[in-house]
Amino acid sequence: MERFPVGVLILLVLSVIVYLGLAHRALDRMRLSDQGALVAIGAIILGSFINIPIPFAPFKTSINVGGALVPVGLAIYLLARAGTRVEWVRALVAAAATAVAVYVIGSLVNSGSTIEPAGRFAIIDAIYLYPLVGGLVAYLIGRSRRSAFIAATLGVLLVDIAHYFWLVGSGAPSNYTVSIGGAGAFDTIVLAGIIGVLLAEVIGETRERLAGGPVAKGRPGELVKALKKPEIHEAGNTGSREKPGRGGGKG
Repeated sequence: MERFPVGVLILLVLSVIVYLGLAHRALDRMRLSDQGALVAIGAIILGSFINIPIPFAPFKTSINVGGALVPVGLAIYLLARAGTRVEWVRALVAAAATAVAVYVIGSLVNSGSTIEPAGRFAIIDAIYLYPLVGGLVAYLIGRSRRSAFIAATLGVLLVDIAHYFWLVGSGAPSNYTVSIGGAGAFDTIVLAGIIGVLLAEVIGETRERLAGGPVAKGRPGELVKALKKPEIHEAGNTGSREKPGRGGGKG
């Protein structure tokens, strides 16, 4: 009997959290509504059971809709809504760095033993170390919630794609089956994305509170628009602004 994907179970729990409105703040910072997030989660869950065959491949190859196509589409959507070009570039750089980190960790884990933990032709598996590394690197370089999610999901997916080309070059048997973005890679992609956003939310929220809230001064207008007005303060002023006409100000 095939194991039920861990990623799907986590997404089901996440959908309940979103439905109850408990993730509204994080989604708002990512420029996603609760309804949009639920649609995306539903598409990933349903797509996880759909594999699109790739013709003329040297062995049986397919692309998983929920683990590859939907995350890529969501990442493109978030990139299009990024506050600045700097954030757009930073997200892509973070994705590349995440891919390198996950690949290196995977190579270390799968080396030094005659019996490899993931098997001869399965470097990426549902090993929790991979999404932890991927999510951490994605946050440290991506910094924002959007960038962390984009970097984590695309980074792991890039490793899975690179793994496929490695299989082709290594001469994997013709009866071998590969699902890009599926199987263990699906769980890793989902977990890495969630961990990246959680780290950005918890650490970012803590830093903002210590600084007195998001700073508006010196930030690009596109980013300031995304911040809630009650939270914004000028640099060096952690108190609330006085209303016009009070304290002797001009009316």
